[in-house]
This record gives sequence, C-alpha cells and structure tokens, in this order.
Amino acid sequence: MPAPPLSVLLIGYGLGGRVFHAPLISAVERLSLDGIVTGNADRAAQAAGAHPNARIHATLEDGLARDYDLAVISTANVTHVPYATAALEAGLHVVLDKPIAPSALAAGVLADLAGSRARLLIPFQNRRWDSDFLTVLAVARDGRIGDVHRFASHIERMRVTPKPGWRGSGDPADMGGMLYDLGAHAIDQAILLMGPVTAVASAVRSVRPGFDADDDVVLLLTHASGTVSVVTVSQIGAFDAPRFTVLGTHGGLRITATDSQEPALAAGRDPSSADWGVEPDDSGAQLRTMGQDNVAHESVLPLERGQWPRFYAGVADAILEGAEPPVRIADVIENLRVIDAARLAGSTGTTVTLDPPAAHAR
Repeated sequence: MPAPPLSVLLIGYGLGGRVFHAPLISAVERLSLDGIVTGNADRAAQAAGAHPNARIHATLEDGLARDYDLAVISTANVTHVPYATAALEAGLHVVLDKPIAPSALAAGVLADLAGSRARLLIPFQNRRWDSDFLTVLAVARDGRIGDVHRFASHIERMRVTPKPGWRGSGDPADMGGMLYDLGAHAIDQAILLMGPVTAVASAVRSVRPGFDADDDVVLLLTHASGTVSVVTVSQIGAFDAPRFTVLGTHGGLRITATDSQEPALAAGRDPSSADWGVEPDDSGAQLRTMGQDNVAHESVLPLERGQWPRFYAGVADAILEGAEPPVRIADVIENLRVIDAARLAGSTGTTVTLDPPAAHAR
C-alpha cells in the first residue's frame, strides 16, 4: 500500500503562501494541504474559500499543536528563524522561504537543530527550475559555446516609490532589501552554473530617498575556476538588460525573455497542467557560435520547460523515501556566506576573499 500523503501546514497566506506555495503543494499527490496559519481575517477568509478542507489557524502555536508532518514557512523574513525553530522543535520537517536566515552562522544553527531532531530543513530556492536558467545550464553544459568564462545575471525593475513595510528596513536582522531578496536567487544560480566562489566585490546601495535597505546591488564574483559572474539586482533600474548573458570560448548565449511560472501562478493556472512551464514560441534564446574561422553562426533556441513543480515533488521524495532533498541546506548556507561577504565588501569598499570557497555539494 502506498504511504498516506504528508500532512502540510502552510504558515503565512500572503503573496508567497497564496500564490506560490499553496498551488505547488496542491499539485503533488503525496502532499495534503491540511492547515494554514494566518492572523489576518481577510486572508483567513481567502484561505478558507480556496482550501475548504484545510484548518485555518489564527496563531502559529495553534497550528503547531496539531498533528502535521511538514511546515511550509512563507512569512516576513524576520520571522523565518524563530518560526523554523518552533516548527523543528515541534517535530515537523520544514520548507523555508529564502532568505532562510540573516547570516551563514544563523543558518548553520538552524541546520544543526534540524539534524539534532532528525528532521529535514529544505530551503525554497525555486528559481533553480526557471525556464531561462534551465536553458543556460543546458547550453553551458553541452559545450556548444566552449568553456564558459563569464556569466551575467540581471534582474532590474523600476519602482520610484518604495513599498512600505519591513522590506525597506536597513537592519540586517530584518533581511530587507535586494541582496537578501532577489540576490539570494541570483547567487544560488551563479554558484550552480560557475562553481565555487573565492572572492566577492560589491556595490550594495540605497538609492531612493527615505529607503533604508539596499535597492541597487551589483556583485562581482570570482570563481575557483578563474571565471567571473556579474550579478545585478535592482529596484531602481529603468531599462531591462538581458536576463542572462553567458560567454564562452566559442560563442555565447543571451536571453531576454523571463520565466513565466510566477505570472502563471498569479493568474490561477494549475501547476499540474500538461503544458505547465512551456514558454511561448517568441521567447527563445539567442545563440551565437564561432568556429576556428571566426565566422559567427546565429540561431534561436526555444527555452527549456520551467519546472517549479519539481521542488515539492522532491520534498515528498526526500521525506517519504529518503531521497536527496531538492535543495540542500548546506548549499544555501554557502549562498549566505557570499551574501555575508557582499555586505562586508559593500560597506568597506574592499574585495572579500572566501577561504574555503563558497561551494555547493556536487
């Protein structure tokens, strides 16, 4: 007989919980969204309407007092560490939104707690399965552009008036700003593609008046292979740069289209649908290859299929079957070492060396 589905408690029903986590959890047969925690009356009503079989808890304490297997935490960044701690101490496995902690040291304490309780702590780094990034990985690894020597990643948006709230806090404990937000994804992708990071230089700036947190971040990452990554995340960039540019010894790849899974979820599409993650025909990647004759050959590649549903399928495999988690906590601690170094480099105007290098497990 197959094992019964894991009982899931979703903590938080804001944008992340409602739009990202709830549909992705519901798309996996071996997971059952049985409980939702929100203290907001309007969100509680939304949750009850969308998930009539789930218990709605007004407090975290009430939710953790019930019999769930897995807690999914999608709340304000400052609550990530205390909520994850409470869930692990209550005996639950945990999926935790990024950033999982304000520093690599704090994340290590959480990882140690999970290990001591024989529970999994799995960071939600869903953008490993973006269609555009999967295309980058495929081309870089099949040798079409030779040896990759430079990677550029841009996420630039323009918001003249900042949103109010904790996201604008300059206190590192609150984990506001672009470095912790989109930087957490971009750094993760850079290490996945280019390997261990040995040095970090950065400009971590707050440009908009009255906004304390960083809203414009540029990182220069040097990798152990001698390659470099240039990562830009900004809320004050008026022009769209290519999402990814990858340069190799025999060509390059440029992608201007972006993954469509987030707007698809926001529009209410079902992640278990047969065409989930398939990108439009006009959203291809520009490939340029050159041989020894230095003649350029241009082509357009379709983007790989986006695969966010793989994350929660992997969570179920890890808990029920002992498979490798879809995202290792050790990898994200290494990402946070780069974030720690970027904050230091930005405040001191120096290049920070990482010894040992910040590296994902292979």
